[in-house]
Amino acid sequence: MRITNLHHFSENHSYCVYRDFGLGTVDGVMLSQVYQPMVGALAVSLYQLLCQQVPLEKVGYSPVEQQRRLFLTLGLEPSEKGRKLLIEMASKLEAVGLLQTSRIYLPENDDYLYEYELEAPLSPAEFFKTQHLTLLLRDKIGKFAVLSLQEQLWSREHNELAGRSMNKENISVPFYEIFELNAHSIDYELEQAIAEVSISRQPGIRLAETDSFNYADIILRFPRDSANRAYVEALRYNVEQLGTINYIAHKYELSVQDLCRLLDEDGVFGPDGTVVQEQLEHAASLSFRQVKKRKEERQLQGGKVISLRQHDSAAAAEPPLEHAVQMEYYVEVPPQFLAKCDIHQYNMMLRNEPYTRLLKTFFPGSVPDNLLDIFENIDLNYKLPSEVINVLIHYLMNLLTTGGEQRINRNFVNAIASNMLMKQVDTYEKAVQYIREQAKVKVKNESAASASGVRPRSYSRNAKLKPEIPIVQSTLPEAEAAVTEEEFAELIKMAEMMQANKKNGY
Repeated sequence: MRITNLHHFSENHSYCVYRDFGLGTVDGVMLSQVYQPMVGALAVSLYQLLCQQVPLEKVGYSPVEQQRRLFLTLGLEPSEKGRKLLIEMASKLEAVGLLQTSRIYLPENDDYLYEYELEAPLSPAEFFKTQHLTLLLRDKIGKFAVLSLQEQLWSREHNELAGRSMNKENISVPFYEIFELNAHSIDYELEQAIAEVSISRQPGIRLAETDSFNYADIILRFPRDSANRAYVEALRYNVEQLGTINYIAHKYELSVQDLCRLLDEDGVFGPDGTVVQEQLEHAASLSFRQVKKRKEERQLQGGKVISLRQHDSAAAAEPPLEHAVQMEYYVEVPPQFLAKCDIHQYNMMLRNEPYTRLLKTFFPGSVPDNLLDIFENIDLNYKLPSEVINVLIHYLMNLLTTGGEQRINRNFVNAIASNMLMKQVDTYEKAVQYIREQAKVKVKNESAASASGVRPRSYSRNAKLKPEIPIVQSTLPEAEAAVTEEEFAELIKMAEMMQANKKNGY
């Protein structure tokens, strides 16, 4: 029984019991001789007391009463000590499979109702087949006492019958050989009445305690001197606001400490004390992204260490198997590899080499660290196979050689990798098909842009944002455009006259 606040479990709270079985003689022996050494006499007394809440000749639910009756019948003080003792006994019964406890919130009373669902004790055969219960009983009473109990609870077959199972023949008569049912007439009224008065228990939705945070979880960890303390205390009586907070915490995977830290920030609560959902979601999203980024960095660093260790032990390990590439999935050899290998060797390299070795073949010296970090992030966090990353590298290198001013940066590569993940590209063949489709889309867009006269937009950092406007050229022939010496002298004379007039103030 997980109780984080003792004020939520007291003698004043209501309870009911559910039981769908009856205790027999064997069950009584199992409780007294097997379960009692494991959980204690007081816990078994609580179990028997709960069984008696439902009339012994019936199954189902007991009347709703206050837990004060349990405290008084068991002789427990209605205090903090008594509550802890009752919780401990119930927890022991739950641990050995005799009890299931649920808590039901009653919004009309702003209170809880506890439901104790009893389970039947295991039969001797089932109990001694359950390893963890047998080991617990051994730890409590010893190995030889366990064997003695097993002997007492099991009546062996006679020696004359031992080993005769091969000659056993089942001569039982089935139901339909004795009884005949009138299947031609169906009584719908009877079936409807049986369904309406069904005594079987309807399974309900069980909410795990760790799936949501209650008021006690938040207020115990919230700072007392915070300016938002009064707003958080008001959440005790506002179930709707608490549900909104739990939804955001579940959405962004917040722990209770992270949730308290976000509720302590400015702007999370409005002037009237209500939670500003947009502000809280924004802060929770930032926290979620920071945690995700730190986790990725740790995985990246851990992956580097693992890869170094694997590289050190690669000499002793067996060489990996080479996978062949079908001809229909061959890709073209880049220009820088034409003098080094043919199309068969290049495609085998893409299919079988790790991406770290493939990157080295594209650079005469060392691979740039920023480029290596990009693909390490894709390998460790996106979990793309190595052959898919190789096809991605091939595609990017082709873009560099044929794409003009196209540059490779982290966001561009991550966008392509995330698109491949969304399309479930997880094999070499799917990756080749993907880059072929992308090439077709690119050619189609370029042909459509050239046909319409619209210049395709460039996403390069140095690209011009304004289109180039052609300059109107002169259409005069060279003979008419030339100026003679007499005309040139006349133009000089006119310029001198205009300059003289300007000086004289005309």
